[in-house]
Amino acid sequence: MELLEYQAKELFRIVGIPILPSLTIRDARKIKQLQIPYPVVLKSQVRSGGRGKAGGVKFVANTIDAIAAARSIFNLSILGEYPEVILAEAHYNAERELFLAIVLDYDLRCPVLLGSAWGGMNTESLLANLQQVAITEEFTLFYARHLAARMGLSGNLICSVSEIIAKMYRLFKDQDLDLIEINPLGVNAQGELMALDGKIKINDHALARQPIAVTLNFSAQQRESVHQSNWKTKRNLNQVNWRWLDWQHQNGKVAMICSSFDSALLTRDLLAQNKVVTACSALIENSLATEIDNLQLYREQLLSILQELESFAGIKVIILNIWDTEAVNREIVQTVVNYCQVLQEVAGSIPKEQIQVKEEIEQSGSSVPYFVLRLLNHSSLNDLPLCEQIYLSSSLEESINQAIAVVKSS
Repeated sequence: MELLEYQAKELFRIVGIPILPSLTIRDARKIKQLQIPYPVVLKSQVRSGGRGKAGGVKFVANTIDAIAAARSIFNLSILGEYPEVILAEAHYNAERELFLAIVLDYDLRCPVLLGSAWGGMNTESLLANLQQVAITEEFTLFYARHLAARMGLSGNLICSVSEIIAKMYRLFKDQDLDLIEINPLGVNAQGELMALDGKIKINDHALARQPIAVTLNFSAQQRESVHQSNWKTKRNLNQVNWRWLDWQHQNGKVAMICSSFDSALLTRDLLAQNKVVTACSALIENSLATEIDNLQLYREQLLSILQELESFAGIKVIILNIWDTEAVNREIVQTVVNYCQVLQEVAGSIPKEQIQVKEEIEQSGSSVPYFVLRLLNHSSLNDLPLCEQIYLSSSLEESINQAIAVVKSS
């Protein structure tokens, strides 16, 4: 389950991560009871990314403006979701913004610390400077300091940021989290830190044994998400497994297949910031297969995902964001090429008397989708034959831009 910002910050408060004075608002008229000095920022509490660009974050200087802004936010749908709650929060003068996160990497089978000296809404700079440190043994401050140093921090900032990371890890471990993120972590002129936004995802299977979850006052949408939690797992006794993530939207135009949760999260957020809705997402987990049998198994699992995606109407683009060995990458390209050829042959074999049915199928979104393959060292794959329905790159930014262009042109 993905928590809303105000719920994540309540957990931050418990472990001592600094947060601003705030109040949750469920009725715009309650703004009059606000005890926080103006100016104040009002934030829509939805799970979707890109709230600021969508108009879900507003700065207000007085009560009259705050009431009007709150009413506007309550009536604003962001990627199909209306807020049940608005977070009213004190304004903070940050001279610098950092990014920190901890994710459970299903490929490495361990938590991974993520950090960037460029946080906030500038996703391109964030990704370009993103550093990571895998926690392969018992967590110590060494891991936190190592990440802070790789981010290019220095002096007292290394110590203070390391302390924040340690508190994040404590929360990550104690509450069975799949993800904890602070973006941005604000730094003011005095070098003081403040968690200005937060994201937490609790493992769905751990909710029953986490008593803290009972105190978080879940929204109706969150309760429904847990009730219908469909971490549909396709287990194989060998080394390749895949599963759906519980990010599904019936109006989505893009499907994602990723090799780790953090890459899936980044891909979804980048699309959301450009107002592109993700229809569904799958994780395919692999142990760097190189043997022929394992590569065949990987191909079968990938085909299984693609075949299930055929049941999702309206998908225009399928993004594969997978970083693996060259052998696996070659298998991915060849599998997608063969899959496209089969779909094109099927579409071309429809008899003339069924032309109307064919047109209806194409209009429903069941024609051959466009594939965006973001693979490691894609230049080593240039000898493989591609078709016009496939775009290949190692750059996430270029891949996202290509997917957005295809969706907007369709």
